[in-house]
Amino acid sequence: MKVVIIDGQGGKLGQKLAEAISGSKVECELYAVGTNTVATSAMLKGGAEYAATGENAVIVACRDADVIVGPIGITVADSLLGEITPEMAKAVGQSRALKLFLPVSHCNNQVVGVKNLSLSDMVEAAVEKLKDCGSCGK
Repeated sequence: MKVVIIDGQGGKLGQKLAEAISGSKVECELYAVGTNTVATSAMLKGGAEYAATGENAVIVACRDADVIVGPIGITVADSLLGEITPEMAKAVGQSRALKLFLPVSHCNNQVVGVKNLSLSDMVEAAVEKLKDCGSCGK
């Protein structure tokens, strides 16, 4: 199962996701795709096996991903302080992958109706959902 983590800015969320997924019993190939080199580097430090950076990397990784994990902002053009391009958001949205979005509310993107969880709790919930998914991928 190909799991793609997408993150930007400092990559803290992506790094925590990579640490948690690589430390879990989820059998997968873990890809990190950063919108910048700092985020990509952080996710590699977290345990991602493969990594790439930039708009085209997001587009290519989304094509055959089984699962995409990241902040909900990766679906919104110009979010993450402008790091998410319209093409990146489109690639995520059009991917056939199961998408696990963490409801991080920043940059005028507010998610209502969800509990206000800590970053650690959101990461833990995402990993549990990934475990439940099992071989949900292609």
